[in-house]
Amino acid sequence: MPTGFQAGTNISTSRSLPSKPSALYNDSVVSGGDPCLAGGFKVSALYRALGESTPSSEALSQADAFLQQQLKMAAHSPCDLPATPEHLTTTLGDWMERHTETVGQQYQTYLESRTASAPRRFFTSRSHALYFLQGVAPTKLVDGAWLYGLVKRWRDPRFSSLIQTYLEELGNGVTEKNHVVLYRTLLSRHGLDGNAVLSDGHYVQGTIQLALTYHAERFLPELIGYNLGYEQLPLHLPITAYELNELGIDPYYFTLHITVDNAASGHACNALQAVLDNLPHSENQAEFYRRLCNGYQLNELGESTLSVIQSFDLYQELVRCLARKSRIGRLLHSNYCRLEGRTVNDWLADPAQIPDFLHTLEQRGWIRRHRPVEESRFWRLIHGEQAEMFGVFNDFEQQLIHDWILGDLNQPRGTLPAGAARHRIVPPQPFRSQRRPTRTLKGTPHPSRPLLRRHHREAVNDLNRELRQLEESLAPLPGKEAILDQLVPLLSPAHHHTPSGLMATRIVTQLLR
Repeated sequence: MPTGFQAGTNISTSRSLPSKPSALYNDSVVSGGDPCLAGGFKVSALYRALGESTPSSEALSQADAFLQQQLKMAAHSPCDLPATPEHLTTTLGDWMERHTETVGQQYQTYLESRTASAPRRFFTSRSHALYFLQGVAPTKLVDGAWLYGLVKRWRDPRFSSLIQTYLEELGNGVTEKNHVVLYRTLLSRHGLDGNAVLSDGHYVQGTIQLALTYHAERFLPELIGYNLGYEQLPLHLPITAYELNELGIDPYYFTLHITVDNAASGHACNALQAVLDNLPHSENQAEFYRRLCNGYQLNELGESTLSVIQSFDLYQELVRCLARKSRIGRLLHSNYCRLEGRTVNDWLADPAQIPDFLHTLEQRGWIRRHRPVEESRFWRLIHGEQAEMFGVFNDFEQQLIHDWILGDLNQPRGTLPAGAARHRIVPPQPFRSQRRPTRTLKGTPHPSRPLLRRHHREAVNDLNRELRQLEESLAPLPGKEAILDQLVPLLSPAHHHTPSGLMATRIVTQLLR
């Protein structure tokens, strides 16, 4: 009954990635096997505490301890960076070129296999892909956060490439290019919850990013090393984009990262330059590089793209979905419909009964598995504007039900027996974005003063009040430096995707050109 990851497929990359399977909603799963940090903080709780506008001193202290804990773990894993900092301009450049070449060749091999009718490597169904989007959300919703702590150092040329990277992660203030806005939109479009209850392991990477940014001065080598690893192109990124597009899910968030992270002129190149700009030319060089390598290895901790993909079990996810729904629905059904002599409310009274409830629906013919979904009476109750239960299940939940009913008919491309029909929810046409990547904004001219006074002729209302107040606070400032210093807090992970944060990012981007 459950459908899992395609066994035997090659998902390796040039870097080793965590590939351990995990239960998506199992709170006991956490990096290192300990669900709590010192003082009783769970990783997920620390993640949320660091996501506040002004993290508390307790949260910042926990973040420091968390980073030290994670760095100890990272120090024991093998590192593929050049062994020593000597001649790093050459050796690191060669390392990045080899990595990019390897990933490119592996991706071409993947494309050739798909052309030869191989099934999708990652996603067995559309619901599998949506599950993945939700599982990696804690990391994607703080995209670029590790660099915020350096923005206030905009006067220091050593950090210019890193600050440029951060501004581009923020879309240079353009709403449609801001990476967090893009991912929030993607989740919302498919009925996914950015606040879903996930295991602590899913919050490790996002918490590392937030902890680094609030302790940038204490962990600068580690931050630079983490950035170097994060900005290298992984094999899973182009494959994910390819298969999402194939399933009718907008891949733009992922294709954008393929373009802006490129090793020729993108964030991967910036990351290498940041290493060279900050590597000390003294007896401290070896220690700095050792710490940088440990920071690089932080990318290996917690749940990864691949482990989230591998953990999908369609049946178990469907059971969890219905169990969550039963908390509300157990009191809202009338008593005229009975299954095996029991009302629907009775079936839903205990979430542990959901598997038996599904089995009963199937035995009584309400669900006809491995058949087109339109033949199932239960599906007709929940799907369609005239359905009696219209709106009860969101898009993701309907997709889970849909794919489970289809069963054997929902096999990945290339695995159906000859002559078998294919049935599934018809998604929107695959979206092939005509938008250009963020980096093309670099040369876009911006008028200087109108950017600061964009709303001054509008009447003040609840929609523009915040932006008007921001403009008015900037107007009397004496010059560039004062404006930048005032705007930096609005570029924080908690603010940059808000209207005032986006405006602040546009102004900062212009002033730092």
